[in-house]
Amino acid sequence: MLRLTQQEILALFGERDLVALGQAADRVRAKLHPQRVVTYAVDRNINYTNICVSGCRFCAFFRPPGHPEGYVLSLEDLRAKLAEAKELGATQVLLQGGLHPDLRLGYYSDMLRVIKQEFGLHAHCFSPPEIIHIARVEALGVPECLRVLVDAGLDSIPGGGAEVLSDAVRARVSPRKCTKGEWLEVMREAHRIGLRTTATMMFGMGEGPEHLVEHLLAIRGLQEETGGFTAFIPWTFQPENTALGREVQAVGGHAYLRVLAISRLALDNLPNLQASWVTQGGKMAQLALRFGANDMGSTMIEENVVRAAGVTYRLPRSEIVRLIEDAGFTARQRDCNYRYV
Repeated sequence: MLRLTQQEILALFGERDLVALGQAADRVRAKLHPQRVVTYAVDRNINYTNICVSGCRFCAFFRPPGHPEGYVLSLEDLRAKLAEAKELGATQVLLQGGLHPDLRLGYYSDMLRVIKQEFGLHAHCFSPPEIIHIARVEALGVPECLRVLVDAGLDSIPGGGAEVLSDAVRARVSPRKCTKGEWLEVMREAHRIGLRTTATMMFGMGEGPEHLVEHLLAIRGLQEETGGFTAFIPWTFQPENTALGREVQAVGGHAYLRVLAISRLALDNLPNLQASWVTQGGKMAQLALRFGANDMGSTMIEENVVRAAGVTYRLPRSEIVRLIEDAGFTARQRDCNYRYV
C-alpha cells in the first residue's frame, strides 16, 4: 500500500462517501489482521487524584488545589481496587491522574510497587503530561524520571494527554499543559529505553482537519523512528460539564467513523486501531470494527474521566465478546502488548 501524503489525508476529510471510506479502512484492517480476530483487554482504570494545576478547558474531572471535592488515593484504597480488579480477571491496570502540585516521586513509585510486587499486574501508567510534571516537581530530566519509575515497576505508558498534537489547538484548550514537542519527546525517550506505549487523539474541540492531519503525521513519524507504539485510539470530546463545552457542540458518530477510518488509512505503520465504546457506546464500537478498528479496548472496570463529562456507557466482558462475535469476528483477550491471554 502506498503511503498517503499530507494532502491526500487532508482530502479524505472531504470525502462525501463515508461507506466507501469505511470499506477502504476495512480492507487495510483485513490485510493487517487476516485471522479475523478482534481483541480486548480486562483492566481497571484508576485515577489516583483529581487535583490538577493544568486546568484544561475540555476536562470535567479535575479539581483545582484546595477544592473540597479534591482527593488523593491512599495505598490502602489502591490495594482494594486492585484486589477487586484481579478477582474480575484483570491482567493490567491503567493508572492516571491530575497534575498534583505536591505529590512527590515516592508516591508514584510506591503505587507501582504495590501493582507489581503485591498484585503482579502489568503497570500501564502515567501519560506524558504526568511524566513531565513529575520530573519538574523533582527537578529531574525526563530520562531520569522514567528510569526511577521503571525501576519501581512501570511497564508501559498510556497515550493520554495528546488530545490534538497541534500547538495551535493546545494553546486554546490546554495552554498550561505540555506542548506537542514535549509529548512526543516523552514517548521517544520511553521507546528508547524499551517501554511500549499507546497513542491517542481526542477530537471535536473546534479544531480543523489540518490539525488532525498534523496529529496523525506526528504519530506516524515517531512510529517510523522508534516503532514503539502498540496502538492508536481516537475518541470524541465530551463537552458536558466542561468550560469548552459552552463553545463547541459534541460531534456525532458520523464524524467519529470518518476519523477512525482515516486514522487506519494514514497510520500504515501502527498495527492496532482501537474502537472507543467508552465515548460511542457498544453499537457504534461494533460498527467501528468495519471502519478499520481491530480492538475493542478494555472492560474498564472503573472509568471516571469520561463519566465526569456525562457519558456513562458500561460494557462487561460478556457484552464486549458478544458484540465482537455478532460482527463476524473471533474475540480474544489480550494483554497490554497485544499478545493473546
